[in-house]
Amino acid sequence: MSDRPFWAARVETALDRGAERMLRRWGWHDCVIGFTGYGSTSRLRVLARIILTSPSQTVPGSFRSEAWNRRRGWRNLWATPCVERAARLRVGDVTVEVTADRGGYIDARVDCRLSPGWHHVAIDTASGQTHLAPVLILADDTTSGLISDVDDTILQSLIPRPLLAARNAFLTPESDRRAVPGMARLYRQILSRRPDSPTFYLSTGSWSTFPFLTRFTDHHGFPGGPMLLSDWGPTNTGWFPVGRAHKIKALSSLAHDFPRVRWILVGDDGQHDPAIYAGFAQRFPDQVEAIAIRQLNPVQSVLAHGLPGELLGDARRPAAGAVPWARGSDGDQLWAQLEPRLRPAD
Repeated sequence: MSDRPFWAARVETALDRGAERMLRRWGWHDCVIGFTGYGSTSRLRVLARIILTSPSQTVPGSFRSEAWNRRRGWRNLWATPCVERAARLRVGDVTVEVTADRGGYIDARVDCRLSPGWHHVAIDTASGQTHLAPVLILADDTTSGLISDVDDTILQSLIPRPLLAARNAFLTPESDRRAVPGMARLYRQILSRRPDSPTFYLSTGSWSTFPFLTRFTDHHGFPGGPMLLSDWGPTNTGWFPVGRAHKIKALSSLAHDFPRVRWILVGDDGQHDPAIYAGFAQRFPDQVEAIAIRQLNPVQSVLAHGLPGELLGDARRPAAGAVPWARGSDGDQLWAQLEPRLRPAD
């Protein structure tokens, strides 16, 4: 079997290299978008992307500004990656040389000692500019955390209805995107019981939507935290990444990175969250405290997978009593079921 990447991936890489050469002749330069990384006090994961930006364009470090609020969604997906661009990561007195992948993405593990809390990693490229990427360092005694899906869990996307989902993602101005009722309040109530617990957002959405999702969570009062997204487009093995595999891999990584943490998993029944979370609970039974599933209405559930969400969800549950489950149409219904089941904070 050939080790060469899928042909569409090779074509995409060639086109990106050609576009990069042309734009550099016009004065475009490197720009690093620092995604939110995470880690322990001895090892962290740095996530970022190197793209090209025009001399007149504002560096995306200001993506929380009000000027972005009327942007249409399609603009978030428009970027020219710096293919396999070399970069240097600096954390305290530790320096690591890395190379971005063919999509311009950096995903690097760095061994260093950091105190718990928020820090920044400096990222240098050949352009001579330094960019910062935030990282959240968990304390060694952290024992609880929250993992949340995004689409139709905190953000109304209507993924089961493709035309409406596309309209929301590409045409609707950012300021018009709506939060799922009660979900921000649910997360604040959970974290009020566990003030030092981290929140991770796990989605099959594109990394290109990271600036929008950061603005969205800030605006609607969701807790800040690392976002684990995916790279849309051809992969080394096919046309598009498999969303279910992405979530399973990300959850497994968190389980291995933080073996002491017990997670509250929050998702919806519009796609595969119940099955993914049930499988995770079966593989890591000591690392799941509860599972909360936001239910779509019956019409959306039938459009998504041909069965009402309740029927499909019951078939996806793990063995009775293994992990507490909560189901409801909004955050308030979920909290009413979760509150009496949450164990006391350590």
